[in-house]
Amino acid sequence: MNRQDLKSPMESKAVEWLGDKLTILDQRKLPHEETYVSLSSYQDVALAIKEMKVRGAPAIAIAAAYGIALGAQEIRTTDTNEFLSLLDQIMQALAATRPTAVNLFHAISRMKKAATGDSVTEMKERLISEAERIHQDEIEATRRLSQLGAELIQDGFTILTHCNAGALATAAYGTALGIIRAAKEKGKKISVFVTETRPLLQGARLTAWELIRADIPVTLITDSMAGYFMRQKKIDCVIVGADRIAANGDVANKIGTYTLAVLAKENDIPFYVAAPTSTIDLSLASGDQIPIEERDPAELTHIQGVPIAAVGTPAANPAFDVTPRQYVSAIITEKGIDRSF
Repeated sequence: MNRQDLKSPMESKAVEWLGDKLTILDQRKLPHEETYVSLSSYQDVALAIKEMKVRGAPAIAIAAAYGIALGAQEIRTTDTNEFLSLLDQIMQALAATRPTAVNLFHAISRMKKAATGDSVTEMKERLISEAERIHQDEIEATRRLSQLGAELIQDGFTILTHCNAGALATAAYGTALGIIRAAKEKGKKISVFVTETRPLLQGARLTAWELIRADIPVTLITDSMAGYFMRQKKIDCVIVGADRIAANGDVANKIGTYTLAVLAKENDIPFYVAAPTSTIDLSLASGDQIPIEERDPAELTHIQGVPIAAVGTPAANPAFDVTPRQYVSAIITEKGIDRSF
């Protein structure tokens, strides 16, 4: 397939509401297969989040909101108290899907507050409307933060990014990749180094795919090569997304982010975190309190089902790590750029 035949990232919607069902782009099958899956129940949505068919903190939040709306439509009662009790069970099921990304819990909280009205019918309508507002709020937030963050990117910069924080992860414009795209749209000549992001290869499979579609020069490297290129003065800044930011500025992001932050500090390279304010968790004083998801060790011992380790090899698989605030040059949100660390 030629580049000119490729759709832009914005045309490949990670999450799309069709009024009575949710359609998602199955990110497990990218970049080789672009498959869209219809989800018609909250159970379908919960499973899609758990299995990482849809991923990225903002996109998870949007999908969960629509999942709650779908679940609400399935409740067959006219008693408002019974409805709210059953709705709470649906919310608990979606809350249990991924523990680290706080956007999910913010979305659930908003949906719970929206479940008001004089009748079950009115509550159901308000839940759909609130899910649509959550979706639109995330779109607007990522567009705004991308424009703000692009001001930090100078013409000629080479940027290093880790994992995937583009349209696929946000169902809109992107956070880290949104800034990169906005810089290109402003006419700046930029290039990007992308870590493969083991164990699920979100950088190799997803980020490189998005950048190629956006016609932005990209170089794929293994996670362990980052220090080499930093020391060679090939990297001008690092930009990553986030899954949760504590009140003190500590950042939880894909495993390996902390390593990159330390390397960037050692090599005097700015390390930027891009995230909407829905990613900030003021209830947690520091990153030490952020729950870290532990995933199936088979993700480490196998690549897309193919074994790469000796049979029976034990493996540890934390999905995220925490970068202390002293390694973060700035946090970029839709409300501004915060360097107050």
